Amino acid sequence: MAEQNQTSGKHYINAGTLIFGAILVYLILIIYSGMHVTQLAGYEVTEGSLAIDSTYRGIALRVEQVVSANNNGYINYYAGESEHISNGGLVYSIDESGVLSEMIKDSAAINTVLSDEALGELRGDLIDFSLKYDDRNFYDVYRMQDSVQSTIKKLANQSALEDLRSVSTNAYGDLIDMGYASDSGVVVYNYDDLEEVTASTVTEETFAESDHQKVQLVDGELVSAGDPAYKLVTSENWQVVFPIDETTKEAVSGNELVKVRFLKNDYESKARIEIVTNDKKDYGVLYLNDSMIAFATDRYVDIELVLDEVRGLKVPNSAIVSREFYVIPAEYATDSSAGDTAGFLRRTYLEDGSESTEYINADVYNRVDDELYIDTSVFASGDVIVKPDSTDTFTVSSKETLTGVYNMNKGYADFTKINIINSNKEYSIVESESMYDLQVYDYIVLDGDGVNDSDFVTDTDLKKETGSTR
Repeated sequence: MAEQNQTSGKHYINAGTLIFGAILVYLILIIYSGMHVTQLAGYEVTEGSLAIDSTYRGIALRVEQVVSANNNGYINYYAGESEHISNGGLVYSIDESGVLSEMIKDSAAINTVLSDEALGELRGDLIDFSLKYDDRNFYDVYRMQDSVQSTIKKLANQSALEDLRSVSTNAYGDLIDMGYASDSGVVVYNYDDLEEVTASTVTEETFAESDHQKVQLVDGELVSAGDPAYKLVTSENWQVVFPIDETTKEAVSGNELVKVRFLKNDYESKARIEIVTNDKKDYGVLYLNDSMIAFATDRYVDIELVLDEVRGLKVPNSAIVSREFYVIPAEYATDSSAGDTAGFLRRTYLEDGSESTEYINADVYNRVDDELYIDTSVFASGDVIVKPDSTDTFTVSSKETLTGVYNMNKGYADFTKINIINSNKEYSIVESESMYDLQVYDYIVLDGDGVNDSDFVTDTDLKKETGSTR
């Protein structure tokens, strides 16, 4: 009888099959992780600074007085807009009959050839403009245009002065009133209802521009006695008052002088600054002693404060996101919760209906006044937490929002809170005060909106920038 080979019933795995299987599993894992890894640009956090550029619309306050007309009639001006006039200088005339106004019109039409003195004045203005002209300040062209028109108008009126002298000695003389400046200053041909406002009386209503329309005074118009004839600004010292925010108020604290840039013409000056509080609102007051004449016709001016640089950790604004977290009292943690993790006892129920607890370990994203900020994925709203060594319970529901970035140091998106000190259009400066905050040299996701919590991330384009940025 032929002998048959008997097997023991055991199955042996071929070594080649084992190796092939391991390789297959490895390839599957590689493919799976590749499909679930987010390719993102990273940014290395460094120390840096931003210049605080704060733009405001302020109100200009000057030493100014509105001078009223003494008689009824047609008013004609002899001083140019924003022109400095001496005490006793001729500003206007009022012609009750209208004869003088007609003479001035005829003089302007007939005397088409300006005198050498008049031409010299215009030539000097044009030469000065051409030497200082800059393409970046095209607004100066319009200023020059207004200046030339004002000068020509003034010269046309002044060309009738000799006729005015003769008229004043004939039958019309009693019908003409001459207006002379009672003080030296800058002549302005507009007014509003804010001439008496001071820094201590400014309110929110003062900045309602639609309620304080500027009234323009026009050469040749009919006026009545007591009507505003012109405005005279008698001092080069003036102020700009503006609503100030907390960030700028802190930045100027302790500063005696600040640099101010006027957006109208890019003129820069140094000004003394102080803070006043009117009707529970804070206002910044800039005290200037130059450039008043350039803004003499303006009540509202746009300014930019260029303040000292603020230093800290520099973060691109594109990386900044906001997230909600559950807020849980630290006393409900099983430990001191001084670290970046904390344990909690969550109430559960067994199959037989009896009450029990399960231990939950959670990352702590922030701690404020003995309250811990826990990721919303750890608990569900309504979960009950049992206080250690006590029967007290806490129901999870309250949420707070934190501002932060996604840290990618560990290879996955890990939210890290930030405290923004200041920012501009591209970057923010943040401070690092605790272990929960962002740290220098951390790697963060450059586009915070392009990643989800706990995504595995790889850095495809690391960006690093240092220094100050405006």
